[in-house]
Amino acid sequence: MAEFLTDIKELRARARQEIDKGPITSAYGADLPRVIQVCNEALATELVCVLRYKRHYYTASGIHAGVVAAEFLEHAAEEQEHADRLAQRIVQLGGEPDFNPETLAARSHAEYDDSLDLVEMVKEDLVAERIAIASYTEIVNWLGNDDVTTRRVFEDLLAQEEEHADDLKSLLERLPAALNGGQDS
Repeated sequence: MAEFLTDIKELRARARQEIDKGPITSAYGADLPRVIQVCNEALATELVCVLRYKRHYYTASGIHAGVVAAEFLEHAAEEQEHADRLAQRIVQLGGEPDFNPETLAARSHAEYDDSLDLVEMVKEDLVAERIAIASYTEIVNWLGNDDVTTRRVFEDLLAQEEEHADDLKSLLERLPAALNGGQDS
């Protein structure tokens, strides 16, 4: 095991400096304003996903809509949890979570969808999950060891987004062939 390099007295003295910065110490290595901006973009992405899933939940129809709608509702709740975690982290970092509805869609990596076709809903949700996966993977790699806590938040979100994508892929595979041709509405 490597030697603990920081003198304990020095560590204590540094902790007292800039106490108003809360958890942000001289050991923080990331570009703080950019991290907050990236977190706000992810927050917008999650909120758009909540709205899309809710829309799909309420408008899903057809003989197979029950199972699919239940999945939409579960994902909406989990995306809301993601948004809450991101907003909490933004505040921890000394930023302000941006919930402005006027700019929400523009800041989101994923798009809103108002399809009425059940299969198209699932496909659009799967596309959005794949966008989140690609985006969050890039963010995790970008953060590296410069902001381990934020990286872990994104790693947790990433794992759940991958689970969502797998759920949606399974739904598409289980829907009858007639539906996959766009026959259901």
